[in-house]
Amino acid sequence: MGTARDTAALLPDPEELRAHLRALAVLDAAIGDDPLFVCYTFDTAWGPDEEVALMSNGSGDDFSVHFTPAGVLIRGFDHESAMSPYVNEEVWPGLIEDVPASLSPILRDPAFRDEDIDIPRVTACLWQETGDPLWHTGASIDFPADNASPDGSGFLFGLLTDRSPEAVQAYFEDYYERPVPLEAIHHALTGLPLTPAITKALSRSTP
Repeated sequence: MGTARDTAALLPDPEELRAHLRALAVLDAAIGDDPLFVCYTFDTAWGPDEEVALMSNGSGDDFSVHFTPAGVLIRGFDHESAMSPYVNEEVWPGLIEDVPASLSPILRDPAFRDEDIDIPRVTACLWQETGDPLWHTGASIDFPADNASPDGSGFLFGLLTDRSPEAVQAYFEDYYERPVPLEAIHHALTGLPLTPAITKALSRSTP
């Protein structure tokens, strides 16, 4: 399943990532029957000059992708991870120490801390500063041994590393337990606005 270091090698540039995450949010809103239970959302007014893509699977796992003038920060949390701050009562050593000062305030946002633990809710962290073409992770992380996905990156960021229509279709069909037409998925992922016909195809329940 890999770690955030493997994820970093597969992520696209920030603009492509932003467009993809917006498309996932559009698809989830169209496919889902209840907006309270969608996984992917996109907030274009999170803060001054900041947009945030959010994912929450309803089972205690989530991530946020912050697009700011200073760059992009990805924070992921796998509630079953051995690297969880709930297990260790601190952020895993090396995980966030290298985050640039221009992006580190994001990790102090109360939205990503629970009331009973005053440390960032994070098991995986990646970033790319504006002007830097590379994605980065903590350089000194010593991942737990004998664990195929110690930080949860493999499943948290699966649709960010495999952005194919087939992967997106498989995810939403599994989550909503009904067929989702591939052509409608492809339409949305290309950035085209949803037509009434595409919206109907995505929202149509299995007979």
